[in-house]
Amino acid sequence: MSDSAAEQYRAGETALLAVVEEAEPLVGPWRRRFDAVAAAGVPAHVTVLVPFLDLDRLDAATMNDLSALIGEHGPFTVRFDRCGRFPDALYLAPTPDRPFRALTEAVAARWPEAPPYGGRFADIVPHLTVAHRQEEHVYDEVEAALTARLPLTASVASIALFVCDGDRWHRRAEFPLMGA
Repeated sequence: MSDSAAEQYRAGETALLAVVEEAEPLVGPWRRRFDAVAAAGVPAHVTVLVPFLDLDRLDAATMNDLSALIGEHGPFTVRFDRCGRFPDALYLAPTPDRPFRALTEAVAARWPEAPPYGGRFADIVPHLTVAHRQEEHVYDEVEAALTARLPLTASVASIALFVCDGDRWHRRAEFPLMGA
C-alpha cells in the first residue's frame, strides 16, 4: 500500500495483506514517520492485492471463495535481508518472494476485475514498504539503520482483509494458509 489514506483510499475499499508482525519492532518507528498508511492503521505488511473488491461486494459466498482460495496455499517462512527502492519508496525485500506472487496471481486470476495496484504496474514486486514519498537522504538514513539490523525472519500463516472507512484501515477478517 502507498500514499496517504486520505489521498488515495476511500470508504469501502479493501486490501489483502500478509501482516508481518515480526517486522513491526524494526520498521514500525520508521513507518510511523515516513509512511502515511502506518498512521492510517496499516501494520507492517506485504501486499497481496490492493485494491481488492469493494466492501459491498464481499458477501458470504465471496468470503467463502476467498477463504478457500487462500487456504489452498501453505504457510511459509520469509527472510528480509536487504532493502530495495522504487522511485518513491524504500522497502524490505522478501526472500523468497514467490509465495507472495503466487497468492497475488491466484486472487487476481479469480477476480480479474481487481488487478494488483489497480493495474498501474506491469510487474508485481512483493515488498514491505518502510518509507514512502521521501527525499533521497531520508531513504539513505533509513536504509543504513535497517541494514545494520537485518536479517529478519518471519512466518506468514494467514492473509488479512483490511477495510478502509475513508480515514483509517481496519482488519476485518483473517484467512489461514492451510495448503501443503
